[in-house]
Amino acid sequence: MEHKFFTHLKLFSLLAICLFAVPAWAQQAISGRVKGSDGGAVPGATVLERGTTNGVSTNADGAFNLTVQPNATIVISSVGYAAQSIAVGNQSTINVTLTVSTTQLSEAVVVGYGTQSKADLTGSVTQLTAKDVENVPTVSFEQAIQGRTPGVQINQGSGKLGAGVQIRVRGSSSVTASNQPLYVIDGIPATSTDVGSDTEPLNPLADLNPNDIESITILKDASSAAIYGSRASNGVILVNTKKGRQGVTKVNAGYYVGTSTATRKRDFLNAAQYKQLFTEAAENEGYDAAEEFEGNGIDINSTSNTDWASEALTKGRVEQYDFNVSGGDAKTRFFLSSTFNDQTGIIVGNRYRRGSARINLDHSITDRVKVGLNLSLTRSVNDRTPNDNAFTNPLQLNALPPLQPLRIPVDPNDPSQGTKLNDNTLYYNNLIDLDKGSNRAGTYRSFSTAFLSFNPIKNLTVRTEIGADFLNLNEEIYRGAGTQTGGNTGYGYSNQVQVINYTTNNTANYNFTLNEDHNFDALLGFSFQRSDSKRTSAEGRGFPNPEFTKIASAAIKTNASSSQEGFAFLSQFARVNYSFRNKYLVSGSVRRDGSSRFGANNRYGNFGAGSIGWVVTEESFLKDNSILNFLKLRASYGLTGNAEIGNFSSRGLFNALPYADQAGIQPSDRVGNPDLTWESTAQADLGLEFGFFDNRISGEIDVYEKKTTDLLLNRPLAYVNGYSNVTENVGTLNNRGLEFSLNTRNFDKAFKWSTNFNISFNRNKITSLAAPIQSQYLGSVREGLPIGIFYGRKFAGVDPANGDALYFNADGGTTANVSQAALQVVGNPNPDFTGGITNTFSFKGVDLSVLGQFVSGNDLYNAAGIYQSASGDYFDNQTLDQLNAWRNPGDMTNVPQLRLYGGNGTSQSSRWVTDGSFFRVKNVTLGYNLSSDLAKRAFLKSARVYVSAQNLFTFTKYEGYDPEVNTAAFGAANFLIGHDFYTPPLAKTFLVGINLGL
Repeated sequence: MEHKFFTHLKLFSLLAICLFAVPAWAQQAISGRVKGSDGGAVPGATVLERGTTNGVSTNADGAFNLTVQPNATIVISSVGYAAQSIAVGNQSTINVTLTVSTTQLSEAVVVGYGTQSKADLTGSVTQLTAKDVENVPTVSFEQAIQGRTPGVQINQGSGKLGAGVQIRVRGSSSVTASNQPLYVIDGIPATSTDVGSDTEPLNPLADLNPNDIESITILKDASSAAIYGSRASNGVILVNTKKGRQGVTKVNAGYYVGTSTATRKRDFLNAAQYKQLFTEAAENEGYDAAEEFEGNGIDINSTSNTDWASEALTKGRVEQYDFNVSGGDAKTRFFLSSTFNDQTGIIVGNRYRRGSARINLDHSITDRVKVGLNLSLTRSVNDRTPNDNAFTNPLQLNALPPLQPLRIPVDPNDPSQGTKLNDNTLYYNNLIDLDKGSNRAGTYRSFSTAFLSFNPIKNLTVRTEIGADFLNLNEEIYRGAGTQTGGNTGYGYSNQVQVINYTTNNTANYNFTLNEDHNFDALLGFSFQRSDSKRTSAEGRGFPNPEFTKIASAAIKTNASSSQEGFAFLSQFARVNYSFRNKYLVSGSVRRDGSSRFGANNRYGNFGAGSIGWVVTEESFLKDNSILNFLKLRASYGLTGNAEIGNFSSRGLFNALPYADQAGIQPSDRVGNPDLTWESTAQADLGLEFGFFDNRISGEIDVYEKKTTDLLLNRPLAYVNGYSNVTENVGTLNNRGLEFSLNTRNFDKAFKWSTNFNISFNRNKITSLAAPIQSQYLGSVREGLPIGIFYGRKFAGVDPANGDALYFNADGGTTANVSQAALQVVGNPNPDFTGGITNTFSFKGVDLSVLGQFVSGNDLYNAAGIYQSASGDYFDNQTLDQLNAWRNPGDMTNVPQLRLYGGNGTSQSSRWVTDGSFFRVKNVTLGYNLSSDLAKRAFLKSARVYVSAQNLFTFTKYEGYDPEVNTAAFGAANFLIGHDFYTPPLAKTFLVGINLGL
């Protein structure tokens, strides 16, 4: 594969040399001024040559100067105004008046390997801007766009800082391969999967500073995403960082500080209630309550009343400093930034710090040759919280009896010795881990891109770029003597991971116009990506004292390991966009990918898409229409792939097998499959875009269907031949959906009020599967049903005669014998619909933004219910609802009789499956912009102060900690969704901030 890459590189180099030999084509200098509809200047507006990255920003007077190719089209845009596209022709001076708009139907949109006017798009694309992610108190930018993106469901997962985020673009397209979208940062695919060793995933995208982002584009349908071919089935998220613009140098500084609390704290039994409930539970089973308490180390006469659940959650703090400067002239443009973010989480012991610096430069060597460099460096440190299933997870403290004290005397006979954390509790008091240990993940990360762009002849742009994503992760865990893991002498673990992911993209883009009616934009290119990962880890035991925490200090090195793996992609691609009189649109793309991950017989795959569009309002019969400003119909169909599996899934491997002091090898338990290939997703999309009354009402409607075939699944094998599984392409699934977004300018005078509303419906179904897949919990994959369906025993309530837990059997009757209960569908974690609504108000320098997010129709399974809401089955502290247990014949309740060790209703079942629908006030921000006169008196260009609240209110019937959570404790399987297992809630954050333009 590398040989082919270098052959292509030589051919491309030869082409470039030939093109440099072509005589220079004259450039055209233009200038002008941009005004708003009120006649005032629009500073900071972007003037961009369409189809290129050549652009400038207007100065304080709205003026600009730009050199473009002959017959170019420029796109002028600014936040709050409708963008305009203007054919330059022979003009040297272009003055523009922008009309106010929140819809920006004609804005310049970043697409794969280029930009397009949104009016010319024939694919389904959502673009967000810097204002959507700036100064939002989240670790990662994906969290900041929740509720703003139709067709994109974002689940934060938990309140742990730096934890992985689950994103689904138009539903789940795979069962066991990744369902996460492809992330492309400044044109380069980024490492976006966790490379750490813990089962609790880290989020590598948290290393990108949200305040450095210029735009986020989400490619949803095959037409827009197929240019990325084999990795586009789950959608593509393009992130472009900020660039310098020709014009006045801008200096900005920002600061915010705030506090956080849990969105919800659950109520558990206090000491008196605990004693009452478990005394009753013991007596119901014929036990002596005092003996059972004592046998489990619980003092029934204790005067303690410890709120263990509250000990796990604390008051958090967030603080961020941000500074950037940008500007440039006709030759050189620059953007420099730095930031420092420090968050203390709401989970005790959880803290995240990130410092980053960035420099983005581009320089015009001549009118035809431009070079550029984007370089960033980030250092992040995450004091981590253990995975949900570990006894060391702070939220599992809620299982401890309130009768047991938080602290006990160091020496019961000598009070002067002070106290220590109680180490004699029912389960491990994991606060000891924080007192005598640490769990820290430190990352160095660099996203870098260098490019050369050349315009050898009229309308032709040749661009070559190389980018690298360097990730260095250092995980260190130390547990001192006296901790659960450390035992009597202490335990240490160190893991070093290095991922080097580099890509080269080489493209030729040719756009031209014939007879002023026919516009063509053609792209041809090839790409090569390679990623190499190295891992080295070591463990040790026996540390002299708590001051020595490194493996080198361990008396016994108990384990050591190292490994290396990688993958490569080689791709060729092409795209053609055509428009006739800006009203009839046609687009087509094709990509051929080769991947090292797949079998020798199917290493290459072909992917492509086609789309058409009709801008109805460009027709003569609607040209002078004063009501309907914009109407576009579009349709697309295409094929994309999914390659996100293990690097060696197609191969039969060998492992080292030492025996005594002799080295040997043995086959792995996986059978190689030379025919293994991509999952393929065929997607059809129909879309309608509209704008009424000077675009005061605008929006989009999309209907789509996705059919995924050749699902990548691990098929179990009979172990008699020594192999346990083989990865094969078997199975199909479908997604169908509807997306709707609406933008309105409700008031547009001195007082302004605008609304954005979006809602999405998706239906998922497994249409064929070799055999059902069932987790040890309720998550399941079954033919004819949605992915992740809850499948198990259905709880039928409580027998009013005797307090027995009842379950439904196959004939619809009930039984108290759980083994006779029928296995059936008991819930669906996939929502009926999701969406969000944003209202923005402004009046004389004061602005208010309110974002609401909603999810409806999904079920959640509280998998911890078998311990914490279990009718007193064991001495885990119980939720308050267990006090409503059955006690006398005729009682009507859903809580079975309390029975210590009796297992009355404790089998996994729908007893803990509940509605997970919610509406959340996601963000509220109130700001004040100083008038220009006041700002100048303070020697500032601009000043803004604001207060903001994140996750302010949550309305839900779910009784757990948070309806948005989804545990990662049971593994990363796509179908284990909607499971809550001692999963920490999200944070409610209040902050105050200031932004200064210097």
